[in-house]
Amino acid sequence: MRGLTLYARSRQVPAALGAAAGATAITVLLAATFSDKGEVGRPVMVLTVLLLVSVVTTTLSGPDDTLDRTAARPWGWLRTSHLVTALLCVLVLLLATLLTGPRFGPLGCVFRDAAGLLGLTALGAATVGTARSWFLPLGWTLGAVAFPGLGSVGETLTWQTQAIDSRPAALVAAALATAGTAAYVSRGPRPRTASDPV
Repeated sequence: MRGLTLYARSRQVPAALGAAAGATAITVLLAATFSDKGEVGRPVMVLTVLLLVSVVTTTLSGPDDTLDRTAARPWGWLRTSHLVTALLCVLVLLLATLLTGPRFGPLGCVFRDAAGLLGLTALGAATVGTARSWFLPLGWTLGAVAFPGLGSVGETLTWQTQAIDSRPAALVAAALATAGTAAYVSRGPRPRTASDPV
């Protein structure tokens, strides 16, 4: 248990959870102030999921890159558990809004978007590093919100904003979640370089 506590603290998990809870509370307050009661609009839901995923992404690497490569720890199990826990935290925070006026849903869309975006950031952490891993999810999601697509190609390109029954959106999210998990679990975060943002 002490090892898991040290692992969480080294990756600033408590601070990330606090920031994610605060961001959710602010979003709920803004939605309650500027919109009618009930389910928030799809763009607000997607952008909130993106915000929460971006916050938990900061925990995907620790302060010492060499420790993430040592054979002394069961990294595969730790990394898998880390991603699953991060996904659950995002879902729990948004499920808690069911007790408030503005609600984030439907649940299937929240799960699909959170899993797909977290997989995309995990893939980014493994390939370009944790500091840059949120760039592609941010750009892709903003584009999807600004230019919603129609038809199979449009639904594939703007999967984050599609309805729950969109098969192309579900396939893209599943592919991103699978690829990101596999890359992060097998390789871990890419070691930092001098050019990486702090």
